[in-house]
Amino acid sequence: QVQLVESGGGLAQTGGSLRLSCAASGSILSINSMGWYRQAPGKQRELVADITSGGSTDYPDSVKGRFTISRDNAKNTVYLQMNSLKPEDTAVYYCNLKGVVILDTSPRYLEVWGQGTLVTVSS
Repeated sequence: QVQLVESGGGLAQTGGSLRLSCAASGSILSINSMGWYRQAPGKQRELVADITSGGSTDYPDSVKGRFTISRDNAKNTVYLQMNSLKPEDTAVYYCNLKGVVILDTSPRYLEVWGQGTLVTVSS
């Protein structure tokens, strides 16, 4: 089994900063990418940031220049530094992992989700 443990959510004021962390543990053979998605009430889940094992990153225009994703491969941990927060950044943020894990003694390519952490930005 693979588990993603997120931390760092909470309340921030407009213009403030928060840092999210996500640690992966379990029977992981390799990680292709880790990232963060978010879902606001009444909206679909959307990509916030993604980083590959090689360090390539991807951001939507809505967070580009404000959010930075980084990764510690040795710890299977990904971080999301969020600066210049806006009220529209309010959402539940989910950690995501895509990679090969051991499932029932066999390697499987899976997509794993964390339980989510709430980020609230007040105006």
